[in-house]
Amino acid sequence: MLNNDHPALFLPRRKPTVLVKICSHPTFLQVDVDLMDICGEDLAERLRDTMPNKVLTVEATGLIPALAVGRKLSIPVVFARKSRPITISESYQTMYQSKTKGQLSELIVSREYLNGGDRVLLIDDFLAGGSTCEALFKLANMAQARVVGLGVLIEKTKDGGRAFLSGYDVPVESLAKVTINDDNTLRVDDD
Repeated sequence: MLNNDHPALFLPRRKPTVLVKICSHPTFLQVDVDLMDICGEDLAERLRDTMPNKVLTVEATGLIPALAVGRKLSIPVVFARKSRPITISESYQTMYQSKTKGQLSELIVSREYLNGGDRVLLIDDFLAGGSTCEALFKLANMAQARVVGLGVLIEKTKDGGRAFLSGYDVPVESLAKVTINDDNTLRVDDD
């Protein structure tokens, strides 16, 4: 069990064991690119058999693991924007409840990059309640693309995202499962 003053968790799949700090302030980020390569390789190996031809993620922190997975699978990464840039004219868009912002937010993907017949692998940094991933499922469905799997770095088990998304019937892989207890301590769950 780890104290929230120095929140961290272990990714036990690689030797030596890797310690990852979980920052309580997500706006302050420093990315360990070697660690992301290891995480990307692990997620790619776990989900390779789904035979994706694209990775779909959300801009900002979802891009970090998504790029590593896309590189390992040699497939392009498409990211959903949280606001419409003037360069996107035709798009798929949906709303979702952002746990980070505490409000409804929009996700937008250009029709140019997500197409019918695509086999899409969803990748994100965290799986909590599942609303962000559900929005990615919706965007893929709008494009008539097929979601073939979901991979995340960290799954917050107490938030129920895996159960929430179970109706989509795709493999869900997480590198670490954690529970944040009522006293703000962090427990790394065993698989």
